[in-house]
Amino acid sequence: MVSKKSSNIARKRRQTRVRGKIQGTAARPRLNVFRSLEHIYAQLIDDTAGVTLAAAASTEKEFEAYGGNKAAARKIGELIAARAIQKGISEVVFDRAGYVYHGRVQELAEGARAGGLKF
Repeated sequence: MVSKKSSNIARKRRQTRVRGKIQGTAARPRLNVFRSLEHIYAQLIDDTAGVTLAAAASTEKEFEAYGGNKAAARKIGELIAARAIQKGISEVVFDRAGYVYHGRVQELAEGARAGGLKF
């Protein structure tokens, strides 16, 4: 019997490899992405202090659309960019958390760029 390797274990391995190479600071925080089947989440993280500077998610009360598609990911990208600009942050380091840069992750990144973030 052939057993299928878990894609989530492979993603976690990629995630830890990338996290060893990138680090967010107060001047240039890490834009972290997490996607589930029905929602998408984004955080700006200062790794030196260990704090979250801003966050946006499709589970928020004012976000009324379905959170599991590319349109929602783009809106979340624009929302996190607006919250970052409000806090005086214009440059970030993008952390795709082991996900392929495709689909919802790509749309979130493009929405954040359209909102004014540079990475």
